[in-house]
Amino acid sequence: MHDYYVYILECADKSYYTGVTNNIERRLMEHNTGINPKSYTYSRRPLVIKYCRHFRYIIEAIAWEKQLKGWSRKKKEALFNDNWDEIRKLAACKNETSHKNRS
Repeated sequence: MHDYYVYILECADKSYYTGVTNNIERRLMEHNTGINPKSYTYSRRPLVIKYCRHFRYIIEAIAWEKQLKGWSRKKKEALFNDNWDEIRKLAACKNETSHKNRS
């Protein structure tokens, strides 16, 4: 078991970046100092951490990161506010749309 973190950053342009790391403080510093000019966040600094969740197993962290990357902006913002009722509502709305499109 180790420490892993799934995080969401708000960029200066108000977009969101989702990632996974084993050291959240170091990773936030790397994003904000711009160590990789080709990265998504490089031209969108400064960055603010909006969400962070700890995991003991990398496989769980990666699965959660992938799930979050598929979420809408509204759903991520509900997560920032710990509003699980809204998250469920937004998920149900998307599921109904998906179901209708398959018919």
